[in-house]
Amino acid sequence: MPRTQRSFTLSTLALAVLAASGQVYAATATVPVSCKLIGADRLFDGNEVQFNKSVLVVGDKVKAVGDFASLSGQCATRYNLGDATIMPGFIESHAHVTFQNVSKDKILEHGITTVQDTGGPLLPPQGGNGSLRLLSTGPILQAQGGYPLNVFTPDDTGGGYDKVGLAIAANATESQVRAVVQNLAAGGASAIKIALETGGEAGAPWMMSHGHGEVPAAPWPILSQQQVAWIVSEAHNQGKRVLAHVGENRGFEIAYAAGVDMLAHMPCAAVDANLLHSAVHDGMEFTSTIDTLASCGDGLYQNAHVVGHVYQEHAGEGLAFPLVYGSEIAHDNVPWGINGEELHLMLHLGSGDAIDFGDVLNVLRSATSAAAARLATGIPGLGTLSANAPADLIAVKGNALERFKLLEYPDMVMSGGKLVVNKFSPTR
Repeated sequence: MPRTQRSFTLSTLALAVLAASGQVYAATATVPVSCKLIGADRLFDGNEVQFNKSVLVVGDKVKAVGDFASLSGQCATRYNLGDATIMPGFIESHAHVTFQNVSKDKILEHGITTVQDTGGPLLPPQGGNGSLRLLSTGPILQAQGGYPLNVFTPDDTGGGYDKVGLAIAANATESQVRAVVQNLAAGGASAIKIALETGGEAGAPWMMSHGHGEVPAAPWPILSQQQVAWIVSEAHNQGKRVLAHVGENRGFEIAYAAGVDMLAHMPCAAVDANLLHSAVHDGMEFTSTIDTLASCGDGLYQNAHVVGHVYQEHAGEGLAFPLVYGSEIAHDNVPWGINGEELHLMLHLGSGDAIDFGDVLNVLRSATSAAAARLATGIPGLGTLSANAPADLIAVKGNALERFKLLEYPDMVMSGGKLVVNKFSPTR
């Protein structure tokens, strides 16, 4: 997303007038439009934890991270938070903000500074400077008569770029399928999302009525293996990743065989453990949404346990942590902001026999730096507190490294250098 650099005000200081020569010597200095220095006992920079460090924000960017005393001379507005934790603003990788008309301001106030809207009207990137940064995938690509249009807008069989879904006919040609992906990419889609949902999973939210009468009888039609392969190929040509809504084994088989990059959910029904093992080992990733889909029951937790087990088994071989934080903001049963329970579940299901500090860092990275890397926004430093990164940060009183719940109620939220929430007083 293009970032607009703030202008700087030039102030001219007359230093000396030498009467003998009649010459006037003057100097000019750049004075930041605004600056803030924020320090705390603990600072997670998106990758590692640092102790007794501070973030210097100038305009809408992070200028430096360092010692409070050494940076204090560069800014008059200073906050020394003491027993508190500073982190980058969280990135929600799976939301339905626009489609469900959820308050962006409310989400931002609760610690999410960037969301990926996965299913809804295609919108260009927006926000990020005192408002919620929103990245859109546009509508979910689906089979004609399938999910999500069959559940959410059953009278609209075709959908469109302004809908939650866009149907691809069973007889669509390769060029037609690729053109849809090209249109999404040209419209600013952050990724391409597809549905491989056959329906019928017990406890799944999509099997519950959404005010449109009875849920259609399963199985539901889904995209073919060939269509998914075309979508993945063209998305990668366009520099976009492919996310797949998958709830059970058949959809998972198609997604894995076609090279889908990430699942938009942990599958609701149990997936063949050997197949799941192979997919994780080959680099498939999973947006967590475990808390959101908790009503799915044992199959969901079994899948998450296998994913975590495979990671622990192969992490020494360079396998990346396969879980990406996502709480599917818009559901009424999860917070419209940071979800402490989702973080808790990711930690326990993604760890080995014992939880160590590295596991905690994996979870926090999955909502900050690792999430930003997977979004491939082109915004340098997004999801981190590092020089020239966007000044998106949160702070909470106490130790959020030990108590994720604290993150649901941040005491400070900054977006693009602007304080949205602040319960701290400046240091005198």
